[in-house]
Amino acid sequence: MTASTTDMSALSVSLGGEEQELFHGGDLAAARCLFPGAPEPFIDLSTGINPYPYPVPRLAAGRFTRLPEPGAVNELALAATRAYGAPSAAHVVPVPGTQIVLPIVARLVPPGGAAVLTPGYAEHARAATLAGHSVKAMRGLDDVGDATLVIVANPNNPDGRLFARGDLLALAADLRQRGGLLAVDEAFMDVAPPHMSLVPDVAKGNIVVLRSFGKFFGLAGLRLGFALAAPPLARRIAAALGPWAISGPAIAVGTQALADTVWIERTRGRLDKAVQKLDAIFADLALPVVGGTSLFRLVQTPAANPLFQHLGEAGIWVRAFPENANWLRFGLPGSERAWKRLKTALVAFW
Repeated sequence: MTASTTDMSALSVSLGGEEQELFHGGDLAAARCLFPGAPEPFIDLSTGINPYPYPVPRLAAGRFTRLPEPGAVNELALAATRAYGAPSAAHVVPVPGTQIVLPIVARLVPPGGAAVLTPGYAEHARAATLAGHSVKAMRGLDDVGDATLVIVANPNNPDGRLFARGDLLALAADLRQRGGLLAVDEAFMDVAPPHMSLVPDVAKGNIVVLRSFGKFFGLAGLRLGFALAAPPLARRIAAALGPWAISGPAIAVGTQALADTVWIERTRGRLDKAVQKLDAIFADLALPVVGGTSLFRLVQTPAANPLFQHLGEAGIWVRAFPENANWLRFGLPGSERAWKRLKTALVAFW
């Protein structure tokens, strides 16, 4: 398949290699395969990862040569407790990225019916299926039906939709009456109003909240995240992961970064300004923004497919959606040069 004939409806096949594999952002090898003549370096705007990452500290050699100490893991859990507002460290399980823990969370309830928000993160449905659930898509919280597992992203990916905390708590209460579980993926909650988080409510017993470290701190390659739940569920998640689930470097960086409130607040402001700059570019081109957070914007246009190809040929990789041919998601450029290349390419298309 060449760039000139790329059809976004075929991306799940052409990029994944097999039909059952899911299409995700961040795969620059796929970008270079589809657009072999594109200028380098490729600008990767296909993820919602912060392009202004936390500065990685110098680490002692022992962080790499020794198995992680339980005390260090506990310090990391305490840092996450304070950063996210968890009831206690007993409610916090550090995990090697939230991706890997999704099927574990889905297995916390017996196989049955699972309701998964759509449009949404495709891995949620895959994880529920792996856990033996029969999965149905739901458009909103009123579509849960008799499901015993409900998975919601808040804010949602890719449209940035936010669900009111009270509505989610009401849903959790309803699920509790039939032994059900509410899993809330708060991967982008770091850039949302903090009071929207359900982390303070995990003690209610049937709520699991997932928090991503890599997205907001811009260190996705570190593979670090957190599952927050009542202690009985937290212990089951930790047991499923086994010992030494988190690397020594991830423990060290995560503990320091989560406590760095100055960097966190400064970065939130920086991201707000950056996404406003992106919005201004889209507004000048009359390109409708239909959702997003301060880490990404979702645009909708009938020209999404040719625009995807045009940007790819210009060495700019954005997120296409085979299930919706009118959508493109844009992350934030990480340098002035990248901003200039993006704006030039967009203006040239329109």
